[in-house]
Amino acid sequence: MPIYTLMLFVHIVGAIGTFIGVGMWLFAALVLRRMQTVGQVRALTSLIQPSGVLAIVSILLLGVAGFYMGITVWGERATWIIVATISFLLLAPFGVFVIDPRLRAVAKAAAAAPDGPLPETLAARTRDPLAGIGLSVYLCVLLGIVFLMTTKPSTGVSILAMVVATLLGLISGVLLLLGARTRSREDVPTHIGRT
Repeated sequence: MPIYTLMLFVHIVGAIGTFIGVGMWLFAALVLRRMQTVGQVRALTSLIQPSGVLAIVSILLLGVAGFYMGITVWGERATWIIVATISFLLLAPFGVFVIDPRLRAVAKAAAAAPDGPLPETLAARTRDPLAGIGLSVYLCVLLGIVFLMTTKPSTGVSILAMVVATLLGLISGVLLLLGARTRSREDVPTHIGRT
């Protein structure tokens, strides 16, 4: 079996794992905003550690295999690879050093909190806008990279695609958070007939 074929397989497996891990991060970040009790937060955050490990390992596999294929097969003539690589190198540390620690902090705070309604400090952590918006941008930029890998456009189109992907991520992240904020307000019980 040629090494390129094996690296292509590793690259695709890395991409699938990255999307699953980041998708689970995004799911957790959005659903956390609706949690009412410490027990609910604990149950949901039990997904955070495995999804973080999956995302980080998959990103490493994706990067190593992609780097190998880019150097050995495509070289410098494929400028879309350069744009995708720069986008990937800017994106990967954001997940590892910004998103994952924020979600883990929620899990740690939930583990330390007593059972019952959410304490205000934990409730504030579950509504961290940077995690939700950042993850939306993360997923859209990953989709932009997939677009570059499949269509292999010119340098200008590659850069434009990544700018559009980033903007779509920002817009969708803000819309998702606004929708989650509206739903969480609607979920707050109202007290009728107060004395």
